[in-house]
Amino acid sequence: MKIDVILDARASAAELAELGRLAETAGIRGVWVSSLLDSRDPFTNLGPLAAATRRLRLGPIAVNPFDMHPVRIAASLLTLNELAAGRARIVIGGGGEALAAVGITPARRVRAVAECVEIIRSAAAGEAVDYTGELYEVHNLQFGWAQSPPPPVFVGASMDQMLRMAARVADGSMMSDMPVPLAAAALGTLESALAQHGRTRAQYQTNAFAAWHVYADRAQSVAEARRWLVLRGIFRPWLLETFLDRADVELIMRSADAFWTAFRNASPVVEGVPADILDAMLAHLAFVGDYDDVDRQIDKLQQFAAAGLDAIALRLYADPAASIRMIGDRIIPALDL
Repeated sequence: MKIDVILDARASAAELAELGRLAETAGIRGVWVSSLLDSRDPFTNLGPLAAATRRLRLGPIAVNPFDMHPVRIAASLLTLNELAAGRARIVIGGGGEALAAVGITPARRVRAVAECVEIIRSAAAGEAVDYTGELYEVHNLQFGWAQSPPPPVFVGASMDQMLRMAARVADGSMMSDMPVPLAAAALGTLESALAQHGRTRAQYQTNAFAAWHVYADRAQSVAEARRWLVLRGIFRPWLLETFLDRADVELIMRSADAFWTAFRNASPVVEGVPADILDAMLAHLAFVGDYDDVDRQIDKLQQFAAAGLDAIALRLYADPAASIRMIGDRIIPALDL
């Protein structure tokens, strides 16, 4: 299994380039940068990183076709791919809660993502695009200047419909914040869907977003991980129900405001939610611990690999340089990558 890292979308281009060089030296396969409402533009911001590295793969997650038209996504991706000499890639998603901030209500997410992927892949292959979908229409488009190998297009997919669509139209998929049993089930769904479309796993790449809170100080790890729990599970009760009883899940869902308050205040305290519930969420939804606990993190990574995952993308937080060094020194050698 390969290791990627996900860097802060608000970091400057110079910071990304420096961290990218460090990641390449550490043996990390690639860098992802999120596309968020308040982030720097990920395509532009990754340009200096592309110039500063030679092997590192790079790209944005998860760009959606609701606030950026598929043609503009394709043009931006192919420009980045040219700068990176064919090392770019992208994850297309169905849009998140941030769309509400700009008054966009995403409709028919699965169909929108599918058509977006089809348009991007057609344009990246050098074809003259003449596309009439149910949601998007493109005519007389051809990026004749794009000469680099086509970049792989992933779909952000954790649930059945999106996974099955991704198996039909995409080069790969990235699930998010999934415990090992659910990741294994999702990979089983992909296997079945790929077979239905005459494809094999060798023709398809799998990846997973996972939060990485591992520091020398365990208290720092736990405090940071608790703060970010609002983004790990409270929007997905079906996921929480795999390791918590129904009453605990209902408590979490009623406590959404408390989770958001902890996040905004950078606090590990989630008012009204017992510590044992928070600890269960950390254990199943993130990598949390100190440097004396690294073997447990390695074991968890090996479980993902045994389930059939090709790669995992570790979202780094407070000290990304230290995390990259530690991953290079201890995680990658242990996984025999």
